[in-house]
Amino acid sequence: MAQILNVISNVNNLFDAYGEMSFADPRVAQWYMMSSPTLTIIIVLLYIYFVKFLGPHLMKNRKPFQLKKAILVYNLLQVLLSTYIFYEIGMSGWFTGEYSLRCQPVDYSNEPSALRMLHAAKWYYIAKFIDLIDTIFFVLRKKFSHVSTLHVIHHSVMPMSIWFGLRMAAGGHSSFFGLLNSFVHMVMYSYYFLSALGPQIQKYLWWKKYLTGLQIVQFIFVTVHEFQLLFIDCNYPKTFAWMIGLHGTLFLFLFKNFYNETYKKKKQIDMKSK
Repeated sequence: MAQILNVISNVNNLFDAYGEMSFADPRVAQWYMMSSPTLTIIIVLLYIYFVKFLGPHLMKNRKPFQLKKAILVYNLLQVLLSTYIFYEIGMSGWFTGEYSLRCQPVDYSNEPSALRMLHAAKWYYIAKFIDLIDTIFFVLRKKFSHVSTLHVIHHSVMPMSIWFGLRMAAGGHSSFFGLLNSFVHMVMYSYYFLSALGPQIQKYLWWKKYLTGLQIVQFIFVTVHEFQLLFIDCNYPKTFAWMIGLHGTLFLFLFKNFYNETYKKKKQIDMKSK
C-alpha cells in the first residue's frame, strides 16, 4: 500500500509541475478532477486491482452473473455516446474545414467552436471511465480469458492519457485521435450490441476480426499524424506529439500482435488440421 501511495504522490507531483507550465489550459483548472490527477490514478489502480485480483477471487466459487439486459443497454449507450463525441469533435473543427491535418494549434479562447471542442474533450475523458465497465462485466460473467493484458493496459492508460490532454491541450492537433477513436468505438460497440442479442444474430457477425484491423489502421493514422509535428514548425506542444505518437506506436504493436495471435495462427492451425 505504501508503494502505491508513493507512486500516486510522484505522478501527482509530475502532473502538478506540468500544470504550472504556460500551456496548461486555465479554462479547465477548476473543473472536477482537473486540479490534480490523483483521483484518476486511484480509479485506474482500483480498476486493475478488481479485474486482475479481487474480482476473479470473489467469482472463483460463484456462478457467472447473467447480465444480458445490462450489457445490451450498456453497449447501446456506448454507441450513442461515441456517436455524440465523434459528431461534436468533428463539428468543432474537423468537419467544418477549420482544422488542418498538417498542423493545428490549440485554441485556448472562449470562442464558441473552441468551447465546443473543450466540452467534447470533457465527454471523451468521461467515456474512458465508462469503458472500464466493459472489463467488469467480463469478470462478473467469468469470461476471464477476455481480460487480457492488452485489454487491461489499453483501458488503464487511456484515462491518464486523456486527463493529460484535457488539462493541457483540449483541442487542436491531437483531437484527431479522439475523432478516430470515437468512430472506432461506434463500430466496436455496435458489434458488441448485436453480438449480445444472441446466437440468432451472432452467426451473421463474420466481421469480428476486422474490428481489430480497424484498431490497427487507427493507430497507424494516429502515429503518422502526431510524429509529423517533429519535422515541421507548428505552434503545438511537441510534448503531446511525442506522448500520443508513442501511445499510438505502443498500441499499434500490441494490437498487431493480438491480431496475429488470434487470427493468423488460428488460420494456420485450422489449415494444418484439414
